[in-house]
Amino acid sequence: MKKFVNDPADVLAEALRGIHAAHPELRIDTENRVILRGEPTREGKVALVSGGGSGHEPLHGGFVGRGMLDAAAAGEVFTSPTPDQVLAATQAVDSGAGVLHIVKNYTGDVLNFEMAAELAAAEGVRVESVVVADDVAVQDSTWTAGRRGTGTTVILEKIVGALAEEGADLDAVAALARRVSDSGRSMGVALTSCTVPAVGHPTFELPEDEMEVGVGIHGEPGRTRVKLATAHEIAKLMVDPIVHDFGEAVGPAIVLLSGLGGTPLIEQYLLYGEIAPLLAEAGVDVQRVLVGDYITSLDMAGASLTVVKADDEFLRLWDAPVVTPGLRWGA
Repeated sequence: MKKFVNDPADVLAEALRGIHAAHPELRIDTENRVILRGEPTREGKVALVSGGGSGHEPLHGGFVGRGMLDAAAAGEVFTSPTPDQVLAATQAVDSGAGVLHIVKNYTGDVLNFEMAAELAAAEGVRVESVVVADDVAVQDSTWTAGRRGTGTTVILEKIVGALAEEGADLDAVAALARRVSDSGRSMGVALTSCTVPAVGHPTFELPEDEMEVGVGIHGEPGRTRVKLATAHEIAKLMVDPIVHDFGEAVGPAIVLLSGLGGTPLIEQYLLYGEIAPLLAEAGVDVQRVLVGDYITSLDMAGASLTVVKADDEFLRLWDAPVVTPGLRWGA
């Protein structure tokens, strides 16, 4: 294993120290391992809290800032944050207007965020939650009951963060979050495994001439393992299940193609060049697109495609200013 580490047990703590050094506009609660905006939540603004296991950067800490999240709880690598971490994040950003928890559908995340919401409610903090379950690859997986939560999370945090920034109340923010969640579908493909620093070897074995179709962002098995294909063939393996799952004409959409951590950007753009015409042929009218590393799996070579059906409100809020380490425009 070749990685930039000192002690594998200290990766998260030392990474948070690096985030603080690189982004002094953010606050880092080192005790609870929470990344927060530098300024307190303004009075009357609904706060957005997300989080999950580390190793998916820039998700979630890289999306803390104006126009997106107010706080992100960072669990150990591929490990859910504890209820106490989520509670600390919730308490730190509540300004009286309530807090929305944005949760990816993994059993540990769901249970720990639920417990944190109950603890916060007992202290008088109103919390609403949305669970993102957009991965069409499999119905149940290693760490989930139901579909896994993947790339729609990024798009949801941007759209809903913009509405919260405008001063909408908690009911409106939560309702929009559920609409975005219901509108998204994702599909991933892995060319290699990933290596968790504390483990020191690949999570799974994948021969040089094979790829995993429908892989999860922790290396969970996908739909099938097949022989390595061309970029054109891989694009079709990603697009077809998403289009089929919608079951109707998609129309206007926001599209995210995220590398999984070990795929060069030139290959990501090459792959999107194959994906774009397939989406158009299937009736997906791409209005906005992101290509790059936005939700990753450590050093896994691969990519994940997300398509979110987008109405005018989604697009307006997507275009609103955002200032975070991972996304920045219009400011």
